[in-house]
Amino acid sequence: MTIHLGEIAPDFEQETTFGPIRFHDWLGDSWGILFSHPKDFTPVCTTELGAVAKLAPEWAKRNTKVIGLSVDPVGSHSEWESDIARSQGASVNFPIIADADGTVAALYDMIHPSADPKVTVRTVFIIDPSKKVRLTLTYPPSAGRNFDEVLRVLDSLQLTDAHKVTTPANWTNGDEVIIAPSVGDEQARSLFPAGWKTVLPYLRLVPQPR
Repeated sequence: MTIHLGEIAPDFEQETTFGPIRFHDWLGDSWGILFSHPKDFTPVCTTELGAVAKLAPEWAKRNTKVIGLSVDPVGSHSEWESDIARSQGASVNFPIIADADGTVAALYDMIHPSADPKVTVRTVFIIDPSKKVRLTLTYPPSAGRNFDEVLRVLDSLQLTDAHKVTTPANWTNGDEVIIAPSVGDEQARSLFPAGWKTVLPYLRLVPQPR
């Protein structure tokens, strides 16, 4: 199946390095980031798991749980975690799904036969507290993922959900934001009493709401 933005993320039960989980129950009322790997003991993914572990305080500030996935079994994951801690300077502090039977890879459309019929592709999913998929990013095996970008989009999504704004190109936390097109000027005057800067009739900039 193909996962589209706005759809409910498929639920599943699977073994992880933290024990068996039911995905939706594990997420609870948190945001979630699910990111997949082709297999254990791969060099690019080793650096990625270390990078995600180092960002633990940032995920916590955003009420976000992270979880990895690889097709190898739990025992292999545990051995890989030792390599990650030794080489990346950070212990893996989140669960890694053992998707040996390919259940989750199939549910989330992570097998792309034209690329490689045997391994999961390297996809990132951001899932909101209502279990809706809000972002998908698929990377080639050779390019390490930029988790600063994942954080940036997570911040944008959370800001959009809390306020009637969207974020412009290359936005980073603290920059000006755009009043959502669905908000007319009358409503905007109520929401943003300090006013806004009109660049175009449909492009109205305001300081980022706190």
